Amino acid sequence: MTYVVNGRSFDEEPGPGQCLRTFLRSLGHYGVKKGCDAGDCGACTVWLDGNPVHSCITPAFRAEGVEVTTIEGLGSPGQLHPMQRQFRDAPGFQCGFCTAGMIMTSATFTEAQKADLPRALKGNLCRCTGYRAIEDAVKGVVGVETAAPGKAVGTSVGAPAGDDVVTGRAEFTMDTDVHGMLHLKVVHSPHAHARIVSIDKSAALAVPGVQRVYTWEDVPRRRFSTAIHTDHLVDPDDTYILDDTVRFVGQRVAAVVADTVGAAEEGCRRVEVEYEELPAVFDPEAAMAEGAPQLHCTDDPFVRDAVHNILLELHSHIGDVDTGFVEADVIHEGTYSSPRVQHAHLETHGSIAWVENGRLNVRTSSQSPSIAKIKLSHLFALRPDQLRVFCERVGGGFGGKQEVISEDLAALAALDTGRPVCFEYTREEEFTTASPRHPMKLTVRLGAKADGTLTAFQVRNVSNTGAYGNHGGETLYAGGAAVMIYRCPNKKYDGFSVYTNTVPSGALRGYGMTQPAFAVESAMDELARSLHLDPLELRRRNIVRPGDPLVALHDGPDDVMFNEDGLGKCIDVVDHAMARTVDEPPPGSGWLMGSGVASSLHETAPPTEHISEAWVTLGDDLVYELAVGTVEFGEGTSTAHVQIAAGQLGTTPSRIRLVQSDTDRTGFDTGAFASAGLFVAGNAVLRAANAVRDRILEFAAAHTGVHVVMCSLGDGEVVCGDQHVPLTELVALARARGIRFTAARKAYGSPRSVVSNTQGFKIAVHRVTGEIRVLYSVQATDAAVVINPAQVRGQVEGGVAQGIGFALTENYQVDASGAMANPNLRNYRIPTYADVPRTELLLVKSADSFGPMGSKGMAECCVNPVAPALANALHDATGVRCRALPLTPERIYSRLRDNRPLRTAH
Repeated sequence: MTYVVNGRSFDEEPGPGQCLRTFLRSLGHYGVKKGCDAGDCGACTVWLDGNPVHSCITPAFRAEGVEVTTIEGLGSPGQLHPMQRQFRDAPGFQCGFCTAGMIMTSATFTEAQKADLPRALKGNLCRCTGYRAIEDAVKGVVGVETAAPGKAVGTSVGAPAGDDVVTGRAEFTMDTDVHGMLHLKVVHSPHAHARIVSIDKSAALAVPGVQRVYTWEDVPRRRFSTAIHTDHLVDPDDTYILDDTVRFVGQRVAAVVADTVGAAEEGCRRVEVEYEELPAVFDPEAAMAEGAPQLHCTDDPFVRDAVHNILLELHSHIGDVDTGFVEADVIHEGTYSSPRVQHAHLETHGSIAWVENGRLNVRTSSQSPSIAKIKLSHLFALRPDQLRVFCERVGGGFGGKQEVISEDLAALAALDTGRPVCFEYTREEEFTTASPRHPMKLTVRLGAKADGTLTAFQVRNVSNTGAYGNHGGETLYAGGAAVMIYRCPNKKYDGFSVYTNTVPSGALRGYGMTQPAFAVESAMDELARSLHLDPLELRRRNIVRPGDPLVALHDGPDDVMFNEDGLGKCIDVVDHAMARTVDEPPPGSGWLMGSGVASSLHETAPPTEHISEAWVTLGDDLVYELAVGTVEFGEGTSTAHVQIAAGQLGTTPSRIRLVQSDTDRTGFDTGAFASAGLFVAGNAVLRAANAVRDRILEFAAAHTGVHVVMCSLGDGEVVCGDQHVPLTELVALARARGIRFTAARKAYGSPRSVVSNTQGFKIAVHRVTGEIRVLYSVQATDAAVVINPAQVRGQVEGGVAQGIGFALTENYQVDASGAMANPNLRNYRIPTYADVPRTELLLVKSADSFGPMGSKGMAECCVNPVAPALANALHDATGVRCRALPLTPERIYSRLRDNRPLRTAH
């Protein structure tokens, strides 16, 4: 067969039943991405004779005799297609994994389709942007700005990889073909709890192409935690690479390595496993009860109470809540439940490992290659110099890649076989085996005087950590920030992180704060109505103010600084914005109107140790090389780091060459999570750039005989008094003397500051169907110094979109056996373009940050107040209080049908 792809002919024969996506990638067209393999996400969109199709559900043979166009054939960095240029200049992307498919779809739009983007883009998903930036790109709105030398900070400069992203040339983890590569697939447990009696590999090994089958007997028997933190002691070492006991449906049982994906999958089907089923428990309250099935051994030093399946307990109090409730005029108590939520980053987890010159190399989709290296060194008894871990561009993370869950098996097989090995998750494996947000059940009890002054604040948090404890303790501790937000002399917090026979929970944007924020902010709204107070006024009377201690789990000293009333300002500007907007109900009858607000505080770095090191070097080509270990997966740190360096070095971003996320080429970096990519790594970049600048100025001062205070670094020169000395001259002189203009600096996540957010919604609820439509969305945040305005706006919009999914559409359904019942994007329902409203962003000035140049990370905190603001708006519209998420039409309708009190209908 002959295929014409991007104007070039290929005489190739696709495999029987092969889809067009895998066929095109086998020909080297890596711009065609895998997001779902089910026709749900659109990341694989290509053209057949100019018509867009999802190549993952298009048989390869249908491309014979037609012209196939992929993103690589649409344009090149030097000659962009107009739609590629529009996506670059909007900018219409964050991680960029969906961008090729978005562009291939959008480039075919008629004017009528551009006017109806909810319908036109229904087949393309984005998890990062919130879609407003994509709309701007399609309509040609330019958001990228050009920075003058030394003036990059505060400017919406474009991402360094912008041209590569929009042309499909940006490499993600799987965008390579290593000669002789083997493929690894996994046998998953069908049982929630069982002991493996025996595993028969013989039939699997007989499959042509199968090279190895690994079971628990073939792997190092070393415990570890898949969670990533600098201090590994904050997470329990309760996990093995492969185990002889399975504790959730989907747990890895065996790994099959073969020459092809198909052979590996067939090998998995032929592995014969005999199980002894054990009793299982899925509810954390039941798991803590006497006589419940026990998941882990009593001799595990990392487990608080294995008999009662408790990983960790937190008990703290300030004052006396019993006295506080006696003093209260009004007491409110409610129990609020938050479900699992999947990250649904469009790039699935995956790693490629190989041995070269006696060293193990791992190319992976991780948020922290440095910590992944440490864990792999531990698991396989390797010295640090025997191992390299690195990332290319990562297709979304949101905390889901703050784990080591694909690297270990790929490394194991590469070390054993001596051949390169690829392990790539399917979308179903993402849902059934990767770590979702912790389900939490929180009981909140509040006491207040008649004037709204809080007298008692009590929270009981039961968190379902699942079968293993990765992030279980840290997320439980992080939830204390929901208690910190309000002043009260009497506080009590009881938290339990509990093992159950369900998929292990993990890190997700908001990290342990999103669920408590839903509970506390919903409870505050209910308390306000009991007191007949405006909900915002109740918050104003009780929020922490500058000078107040940020008291949550203890009243001892900490490293969090709170010097400005950012939260009060956020509440005020949202109140004003809500008052000045007038929204009409949707067409038709039966709509109920309401509004709701919620607030949150979030620390700008994690309480555990966070470290980053940056290197800056002036090259002979007068380009500054910036090396920093932080991974880029859409959070925008790469752009911010370049801007910071360019600003300190008096140059433009185009003269900064970025090297990142490679343990051979960069210093240690704890990872891009908890907003630390800007707050910590950004400080390291700032210090390294300043050190190089100072060295250049000192050298120039000595060369010219002018005092250093009279010297300044410009774009391509140093000005010393009235002398202009070209950098070329200084670099040549320095080289002749054996001097290099280079420096390395480290930064740490302490002291920390606080980010404040307030979210407001106006909504319409249909009294017959229970449908919610968002009429107006606004979020205020105390942004401090804004490094890149377009990126801050994009991060907040993306966070609000994820919060809307958490609140309204995303439903991780688990059946009676403990298995996920809807493991695909189509039925899980992350928000589409049509589901996400435009959000007005209001930036509040504050200057209490220890981030680089006084900046604060915005990517994480913005999700926290979204769900409670929607729940509060729902109650305002209908009188129905939903204390469990998601707020689906079915749940709302059932409550409306029960003749609960309704607000005025329009």
